[in-house]
Amino acid sequence: MRGAAAGLAAALLVLAGFTGWALEAGDVAVIATQRPDSQTRKTHVWWATDSDSIWVEAATPERAWLAEALASGEVELTRDGRRERLRVEIAPGPGAHARVRALLREKYGLRDAWVGLLQDTSRSVAVLLHPSESGAGSGR
Repeated sequence: MRGAAAGLAAALLVLAGFTGWALEAGDVAVIATQRPDSQTRKTHVWWATDSDSIWVEAATPERAWLAEALASGEVELTRDGRRERLRVEIAPGPGAHARVRALLREKYGLRDAWVGLLQDTSRSVAVLLHPSESGAGSGR
């Protein structure tokens, strides 16, 4: 019995480690939004570019960072060592969900497939980030 429990514990640790790798191994951006208590929320997101837009995904419409981003209309995005202020919009049209899923699947491959086993993205929201008119990046 002890051997089975130890084996199960080891398997769970391997799965947790693989999941952590899948989520954070690279090309992860950080979106900063302002919480209702005026504190900053930092959310790690996968991102992809298509034309001049940056696409990100909120796994469900109820994600707190999404509500905060839409309330302010802007977010601060840090990626590739650069910080920039970007305007936020829900990607329009019925194909937006499929488009963001395809972009992330293409970019993240096996990592996207693994995370898809753990997080249902059938209700995810495609979010577009555009250069803010109040000024682009704030640098490093």
